[in-house]
Amino acid sequence: MSASAPAGTGERRVADPVAIPVRHYGRWVGAVVVLVLLAGLVWAFSRGNIDYGVTVDYVTNKRILHGMWNTLLISVLAQLVGIVLGVVAAVMRKSANPVTSFVAWLYIWFFRGTPVLVQLLVWYNLSLVFPTIGLPGLVSFDTNTLMTPFLAALLGLGINEGAYMAEIVRAGINSVDEGQTEAAKALGMSPSGTMRRVVLPQAMRVIIPPTGNEFINMLKTSSLAYAVQFSELLLSAVGIYSNNLMVIELLFTVSIWYLVLTSVFSVGQYFLEQRFARGHRRDAPVGGPLRRILTNLAPGRTR
Repeated sequence: MSASAPAGTGERRVADPVAIPVRHYGRWVGAVVVLVLLAGLVWAFSRGNIDYGVTVDYVTNKRILHGMWNTLLISVLAQLVGIVLGVVAAVMRKSANPVTSFVAWLYIWFFRGTPVLVQLLVWYNLSLVFPTIGLPGLVSFDTNTLMTPFLAALLGLGINEGAYMAEIVRAGINSVDEGQTEAAKALGMSPSGTMRRVVLPQAMRVIIPPTGNEFINMLKTSSLAYAVQFSELLLSAVGIYSNNLMVIELLFTVSIWYLVLTSVFSVGQYFLEQRFARGHRRDAPVGGPLRRILTNLAPGRTR
């Protein structure tokens, strides 16, 4: 509604322009097409030869639950191995020693460039290369006995994950301003102390999100451990449907558990990210860990 001109002025005021939103017909067409395709997919699976009752019944089956716990166990342990190796390799990559830096680069290059399944099979068949493992003249172990499916899966998944974590940690370290390191050196801190107390705490904000993604991916990648006969979730389902021939039904059961696990840890990842992002909000004090260290080192401050 336009405002009227003042009385007696004889002037005519032009009405304010009214913004008319643009109609996006393409969005409506796209939405209809997506809904039709989704409805067709649901209809196709509803008409398929699938007994969904079997899928639901096996969700709480003892063998499936045992496989689910093994999947969770191997995923957590392999991710921990990957994080430790990733931190070590990232620090080695940034070392001034060319030999140390090259070895770290070689490790990352090799394990990122070869398939995880191949690595798992190599570890599982390591006895073909080394019949025994140990120290010559002191102690030796039969490799075939030592390399159990669990150990082969742990080494294959963990060492491979370490190569990816090394790049994630290196990116987090590079995100920290060099002035933080220089200030820590000026305080007389050792390189290891600087890395542990100044650089890594600030780099966690960058490291945590992709690490969470890597762990969620690890939950799914652990299914490859069935190739080395580790009784994780998929192998448990394979053992069941090999007898009752309910292949699709059991694969859907496995999918339900993977969705549950990834969803739960995705929520945990969100809160973890919020926790580490707290010190980087606008209302947070500037300086991060280095400022806290300087405060602790101030005269009269007890440590």
